[in-house]
Amino acid sequence: MDVVIKGRNLEVPDHFRQLITDKMNKIGRYDPKMFEVDVELSHERNRRQSGRCQRVEITCRSRGPAVRAEACAGDFYSALDASLTKLESRLRKSADRRRVHRGRRTPESVAAATAALGADSPVPGAVAVLERTDELAEVEHEQGPGRIVREKEHPADPMTVDDALFQMELVGHDFYLFMDKESGRPSVVYRRKGFDYGILRLTS
Repeated sequence: MDVVIKGRNLEVPDHFRQLITDKMNKIGRYDPKMFEVDVELSHERNRRQSGRCQRVEITCRSRGPAVRAEACAGDFYSALDASLTKLESRLRKSADRRRVHRGRRTPESVAAATAALGADSPVPGAVAVLERTDELAEVEHEQGPGRIVREKEHPADPMTVDDALFQMELVGHDFYLFMDKESGRPSVVYRRKGFDYGILRLTS
């Protein structure tokens, strides 16, 4: 498994690179097919964010969907530990899902369970967002107030609402853009207050 470490506008010391590599090599036990882990470190220059100025983002790539986690803290060591805690939780969920779906007892999907509910009705369960970074195209722009500083593209593979919620959970975002397999329309699942979710669909 390759571990790619980079700093955004900062130099990563060799001893910290070794620490990251040692920790990343241990997470391969969750997915034997994992082939690459990207770790990006960045620093928030805003003095008002001094307590959360160091950010660590981790993206795991496998034959399946990518799994992502990020965390901020006052130092990189704390941010790394916090992001690893989130990452391991999501990797365990992904591993549990693979084991369940390979067995005989496949649970009912979220879409099927909530088909009778309205779009604004509560959906039980906690889901946390995925970017299909195995084929992801990313462009960064010069940062500044009111500017678009990053663009990302990912494959529009058709999927169900249940799959979109699961993909969203793996990267920990509050929304996920996908192509609805049933309607064929671009859609977005998103987190509402509490444990409720919503769906936005485009119409022509």
